[in-house]
Amino acid sequence: METNSTGHPGDSDRIGTDPTHDHIWRRAAPYLRVRDNDSHTLYAFGLARALIDQVPGTRPEIVLPAILLHDVGWSTVPEDLVLEAIAPQPRHPELVRVHEIEGAAIARSILGDVGTPDADIDEITAIIDGHDSRREATSPSDAVVKDADKLWRLTPHGLATVGRWFGLAPSEALRLVGSRTHDHLCTEPARVMARAFAAIASTRSSPQLLELSPSAPNTPDTALYEHPTPRVQE
Repeated sequence: METNSTGHPGDSDRIGTDPTHDHIWRRAAPYLRVRDNDSHTLYAFGLARALIDQVPGTRPEIVLPAILLHDVGWSTVPEDLVLEAIAPQPRHPELVRVHEIEGAAIARSILGDVGTPDADIDEITAIIDGHDSRREATSPSDAVVKDADKLWRLTPHGLATVGRWFGLAPSEALRLVGSRTHDHLCTEPARVMARAFAAIASTRSSPQLLELSPSAPNTPDTALYEHPTPRVQE
């Protein structure tokens, strides 16, 4: 298996981020304080790092800045309209495209400020400008960004967040995100990860598991470890 790092797949830069990524994150964070996008971005960043090691042809210097910046454009959409853009029956689906266009512009400014090469800026912003609306990936790096973004939905944090957004029980949240994820992934490693996440979530709600601890509430495991995302001081 080809990898882009030494050691076990996914181990590279496991703790924290390198200085460039940390600089981008700190610049992006103020734009991500809308509907849990800050936490979502950090989870997606971790998933992207794991996928980079499994998908040949990806460029970490493209993927990782792109995933940190992919949702900054939601900051330009009124917060009360964000869920109406992504709901199961969206009332404002056109806002998905707005957040991509505006996000690419914000990302271009941030990347220029941190000294990213012009050619890389063009590739990163092209990925952001279409990460939701464009179904087919244009490159392995684009595929990894798309897949990491979608895979978050099936994590315990993603399921808990989606359930809270739309008032869904855990099993309902799993059905919703499953219908929006499994058949929309670009890479086989992401499809394998998605099936594993879904299996864990399904088991969490199984009657047999609940019988082992009938007094425990049927809430996602994320409640056991979830904590607010640290806010960056401006």
